[in-house]
Amino acid sequence: MQKTITGNAAVFSQPDIDTDLIIPACYLTTSNAAELSQHTLEAIGGEKLKKISNPIVIAGNNFGCGSSREHAVWALVGSGVKAVIADGFARIFFRNSINFGLPTVVITEASEKFVEDDSLEIDFSKNVVRNLTQDKEYPFEPLPQFLLEIVEAGGLLNQIQK
Repeated sequence: MQKTITGNAAVFSQPDIDTDLIIPACYLTTSNAAELSQHTLEAIGGEKLKKISNPIVIAGNNFGCGSSREHAVWALVGSGVKAVIADGFARIFFRNSINFGLPTVVITEASEKFVEDDSLEIDFSKNVVRNLTQDKEYPFEPLPQFLLEIVEAGGLLNQIQK
């Protein structure tokens, strides 16, 4: 992971987007991220992930609730998602994201602060999200160092291999 991630907002503002909305159970027959990406968030407008350059998902509270399937993270990564910014995360999704190297950021009322296709910069060295389109900055709580190291390595297995 880079210390700074840039991309454009893909807004899914509803709260409680569960793992079945991220990737429906009928597609869990594969672990191939490219195949899963064809169905990422399809019930709630996921096709926009294919149209937005370097998508950064913006979501409401409790993103990734539901079952503990890793497929949800794989589908997002396969769709080119660079990071997820949400009001809050379900704990199991949060940890799966860390374990697979997908950066997550909590910003209160994130789903109300960003609009579709805003140009964003997430600076992990300064713990701030910059909305370059709106010329605004939003600080966030840093990940603990040991979790940041896992994300920087590209996931837990990559870190173990090092």
